[in-house]
Amino acid sequence: MSQVAGGSACPACAGREAECVAGRAALLEELEALWEFRTRRLRPGVPPERLVDRLIFTQPPPQAVIRCRACGTLRRDPPERGAARKYAEDPTGAAVVPFNFGRGRRLQRRRVRRLTALNGGPGRGLEIGPYDGTFLAEAVASGWRFEGVDVNPRVVRHLRQRGLRVRCGGIEDVPGDRAFDAVAIWNCFEQLEDPPGALRLARTRLRPGGVLALRTPNGAFYGALRSRLAGRAGRLARALLAHSNLLGFPYLYAFNPGALEALLRAHGFRMLSISGDALVPLADEWTRAFAGAEEQVVRLLMRTMIRLAGLAGRGAAFAPWLEVYARV
Repeated sequence: MSQVAGGSACPACAGREAECVAGRAALLEELEALWEFRTRRLRPGVPPERLVDRLIFTQPPPQAVIRCRACGTLRRDPPERGAARKYAEDPTGAAVVPFNFGRGRRLQRRRVRRLTALNGGPGRGLEIGPYDGTFLAEAVASGWRFEGVDVNPRVVRHLRQRGLRVRCGGIEDVPGDRAFDAVAIWNCFEQLEDPPGALRLARTRLRPGGVLALRTPNGAFYGALRSRLAGRAGRLARALLAHSNLLGFPYLYAFNPGALEALLRAHGFRMLSISGDALVPLADEWTRAFAGAEEQVVRLLMRTMIRLAGLAGRGAAFAPWLEVYARV
C-alpha cells in the first residue's frame, strides 16, 4: 500500500500523511463491477432518473481514495472542488425525489421517535440537505416544527410544493440567532466539502442541550472489504459494497466510528450513541423480482451481523453506515 504525504488535510484530525487504499485503475474496476451488478438487477428500459443513487451520482469517480494514517478517515485524492455547486446544478438528483417520497416515510419513523425521546417531546428542528423530504414530512406529522435547507433549487421547489418549510442555501444561510432543539444531517454529511465547518455551524444553531443527528458511510467497512476484492472472497465483498452503495466510492469522505466520535467531541458535542445500519432499501418497480428479494435478505443479514458485533463489544465497526446522536 503506497504512502501519500502532503496535499489536503484530513477532515477529522487535520493529518496530512496518508496511504493509498485504491488508485484510479482499481476504482474504475469497481465502477465496472457496479454497472454489471446493477444492470443485472434492473428491468430493461429503466429511465435514467431511476438510476440516481444506484449508478448515477453527483460526484465524478475519484482519482484515488486515501486513508489518513492518524485516524483512518478515507478521502478522495485529489479532493473534489465545488461539490455544493455541482449538487445545486444537478437536475438528476431532483428528478428522483418524487419517486422516493411515497415509499420513504415509514423508514424515518424510528429516527423521529428517537429524536423525540432525546428531546423529551416534539420541538423545533432543522435538517441539512433534506433531499426527498421524507424525514421532514414524518417529523412534522409527529408534531415537530421542522424545516430544511438545501442548495438545490429544484429540490427546494418540489418540497415546498409538498407543503414543507425549506429554504434554498446551506446551513450558513440559516440565521444564527435561531435556536433549534435538533439539527439533522441524514443525507449529505460525507458530501460536504467542509464537515468540521458544518459541525461548528450546527453547534451555533442548537440550543444548550440540543441534539445533533447524522448518518454517514463507514470508512472502516469500505476499507476492510476493499482489501478483499482481489481474493477468494472478492465476489461477496463486491456484492456487500454494492448493496451498501459504497462500490466505486461515490462520496467525498468516509469516517470510521472512532474518528467520527473524536471529530464531534472536538467541536463541543457529547456523544449519546453511535450505531451501525444497512443501506436504506432501493428496490422499486424497476427492480427484478430476484433482486428485490436479494436486497431484503442482504439487509437482514447485515442487520444481524451488526447486532452480533454490538453484543461482542465491537460496536459499529462492521456496519456499512453509521447513525450518530450527540448533544451540545
